[in-house]
Amino acid sequence: MSAHHPVPLASTWHTLRYVFGENPLSAFAAALFAAFVLLALIGPWLAPFDPLASHVGEPLSSPSISHWFGTDALGRDILSRVIVATRLDLGIAIAAVALSSILGGLTGAFAGYFGGWFDRASTRISDTIMAFPLFVLAMGIVAALGNTVANIVIATAIINLPFYLRVARAEVRVRREAGFIEAARLAGNGELRVLFCHLVPNVMPPLMVQISLNMGWAILNAAGLSFIGLGVRPPEAEWGIMVAEGAQYIISGEWWIALFPGLVLMLAVFCFNLLGDSLRDLIDPRRRT
Repeated sequence: MSAHHPVPLASTWHTLRYVFGENPLSAFAAALFAAFVLLALIGPWLAPFDPLASHVGEPLSSPSISHWFGTDALGRDILSRVIVATRLDLGIAIAAVALSSILGGLTGAFAGYFGGWFDRASTRISDTIMAFPLFVLAMGIVAALGNTVANIVIATAIINLPFYLRVARAEVRVRREAGFIEAARLAGNGELRVLFCHLVPNVMPPLMVQISLNMGWAILNAAGLSFIGLGVRPPEAEWGIMVAEGAQYIISGEWWIALFPGLVLMLAVFCFNLLGDSLRDLIDPRRRT
């Protein structure tokens, strides 16, 4: 059996080289994603100061050798807060996107394959959610449930649910009468086996692109809720809170308080948008032929 292992490994390596060679930005996005994941995992140990400790430096001091990103109005080290906030923001986005992609993807796949009343009901629910401005809907959900991390995850998952439902439903409807599906039925496979073993794997490439794009939107949504006071509560280190705290000092010249968290937030969204195209090329079975 071991003789067969190098083939898929070689094929994967060849696909990676092709993707990175065709689009060098893919390599940059992958490196940036790895850096964010690393910061999320070991950020608290990398931070030079306690992110919640005040007066670790002079309040409102500009970037220096001691404090690379400067300090805020309470003398907290901004670099430490930016590093530690990565785990919270990335965690919220991953949890929300995982929840919405699993529920939305499965619901859309069932609706597209079996149709009937389930298809009509799920489509109406999706249309109802999409009828509202999504960020306003997230604000309403968090305001009603309370601004805890769990409720931010739930609100973000709900507003992203229609994207996965529609993508999965459309892809399954296109393929459910295809020749390879008919062959799978003639071979004696049941409907659920056909759906999960033959249709769902072929729906994954567009879903993975949607997941990558939604990661950026989920991070922006969590930061936006925190910016207006409906997200994570101070003094927790979170990018949206830090931008909101720094916004009031921009006019008086303390630009660094809002700039550095905002730049990291922008990089995170940029990273996941670039990653979407790379994942499409990497996962699409046609790229492996």
